[in-house]
Amino acid sequence: MIIAVDGPAAAGKGTIARALAQHFSYHHLDTGTLYRRVGLELLKSDGDIHDSRVATAIARNLHAYAWLDYELRTEAVGAAASIVAGIPEVRAALLDFQRNFAEQQPGAVLDGRDIGTVVCPHAEVKLFVTASPEVRAKRRLAELQESGADVSFEAILHDILQRDERDRNRAVAPLACAADAVIIDTSELTTDEAIAAAIRTAGSVR
Repeated sequence: MIIAVDGPAAAGKGTIARALAQHFSYHHLDTGTLYRRVGLELLKSDGDIHDSRVATAIARNLHAYAWLDYELRTEAVGAAASIVAGIPEVRAALLDFQRNFAEQQPGAVLDGRDIGTVVCPHAEVKLFVTASPEVRAKRRLAELQESGADVSFEAILHDILQRDERDRNRAVAPLACAADAVIIDTSELTTDEAIAAAIRTAGSVR
């Protein structure tokens, strides 16, 4: 069983994916973390974030690097991840890893932006988790303020809108809702309500 969870930044797909994996005792992969790792290493090296050669080399050798979780969760790394995710060679370098992960028994939940359309187009369950940009910006702002970051709502909203634009319009594997995906709009849902809706959908297939 493969459950694909796609959606834009801060819509709640990661929270839902982790809850699904725990509920069904499946493996879980946040594929966005892979791109964040590549982006972080580029930033650490002071290299050109658009350098496909260096980015691809990092993607092929992720096992050689180590990270702290908080390093991966900054806005700068998120923006870098969105850029390197648009490099075809980087996506190709990480594709086999994601597909192999998805084949684990008894099942796997993968969340990202192209799981149901590119990585696992034959997934038994496809969810597209979304929310309005304003709601997503408020959520991200709360997360960052909780960690002590000094940021504004306007800056976060601007970043989210820019990231959405890049993700939807990149040439390779753009953010898109699969034709057979179930849409879960979390704008007016509590976390528990959104998780319950996802579990109901996946449970009906299992």
